[in-house]
Amino acid sequence: MAQSADRIAVSTWSLHRLLGTTYPHDLSTPAIGPGEETYGEGSESLLGLPSVLANHGYHRLEIVSFHMRSRDPVYLGELRDQLKVSGVTLQTLLIDAGDITDPEWGARDAAWIEGWIDVANELGAEHARIVAGKRPPTPEAIERSVAALTRMAAHNAGSPLRLVTENWHDLLSTPQAVHEVLDRLEGKIGLLADFGNWSGASKYDDLKSIFARAELCHAKASFTKGQLDEADYGSCLAAAEEAGYRGPYTLIFDAEHPGEWTGLGIERDFILSRLE
Repeated sequence: MAQSADRIAVSTWSLHRLLGTTYPHDLSTPAIGPGEETYGEGSESLLGLPSVLANHGYHRLEIVSFHMRSRDPVYLGELRDQLKVSGVTLQTLLIDAGDITDPEWGARDAAWIEGWIDVANELGAEHARIVAGKRPPTPEAIERSVAALTRMAAHNAGSPLRLVTENWHDLLSTPQAVHEVLDRLEGKIGLLADFGNWSGASKYDDLKSIFARAELCHAKASFTKGQLDEADYGSCLAAAEEAGYRGPYTLIFDAEHPGEWTGLGIERDFILSRLE
């Protein structure tokens, strides 16, 4: 992938305040309920976002499922058309709920997630990200995760959509668990590695371990009083690059200051300066 804008993506997670409204998930139904002004009134709709994103110089997008107000085929077609007209690639649909390791509700949640995989296919997304599980990585929980993810891969068989999971929540909270689950899946599911999900003294070594097999990255930065923590961000980026990661970096901004577009620009410029 060229060392250019092709290596930069933006998640709707980073544009909470611009979008304002979220649509909380109810895993008991595929229907999407009424929106909530979680982050205020907002000034842009998801349908209008691709052109706004392109005007800011970004051409790869990740959409969090709770930012979608409908799964109606007409709405999905409109969103797909807006992406195409704006020259924006839908890199990933982030399916942001469900626990497939839950002994009681895991099967229900897996079926719910499969419905969203179908949505990702209808939108023409390149990837769909699935939570591998929220239970601690006991042998039983890992077994349930691998079994459910294997079934999801079979559900998606024949599609160009690539399914990935993330080093997120309790199940994949260590490099060892990430490697075990991915090894057992034998390539059926890929990895999205996130800078911001792990911490502690071994953080950068842990990230370097999993970035050797990552296909996507959430490049989340820390800001204090509007200032980027360059030491942490640089160390995360070095861990990824030294491990051989050559995929896109999805900018994740979640601070009050210096503002969403400004913060994204700071992250983008920092990453591209290190890739030159």
